[in-house]
Amino acid sequence: MDASPRGEESPNEGRPTVLVVEDHEDTRFLITYLLGARGCAVKVAKNGEEAIRMAEDVRPGLVLMDINLPRMDGLTATRRMRQIAGLKGVPVIFLSGHADASFRAEALAQGGDDYLVKPFALAELERLLERYIGKSVAASDT
Repeated sequence: MDASPRGEESPNEGRPTVLVVEDHEDTRFLITYLLGARGCAVKVAKNGEEAIRMAEDVRPGLVLMDINLPRMDGLTATRRMRQIAGLKGVPVIFLSGHADASFRAEALAQGGDDYLVKPFALAELERLLERYIGKSVAASDT
């Protein structure tokens, strides 16, 4: 079983587990489909509070975190996840419609590892998947 470079081994038959935190159904569906097609085990949360609970239970190898979420925004959820011993090293990639550099800087200052502007190109997502959970996930047919 392969371990992700910065996450724990996945109990999902060697597939990296990605937690997708997104409140918009269409975006959630698209990202889930793309990750599944690349061999990832995907877990979904619809708000920041649910994301923290699920991350503690699942211990994903990667989190894709929307910033604007109901109940608790993605920045707050990420700050809180960084305070949990078993989640400190889990990479968090923020997903946001805000392309302004100040939003990116704030997201990274709050504990994010990377920042992807929506709508994003598939190649951008694949580059980040390769960087954070390994080349084998990004290299797959769609």
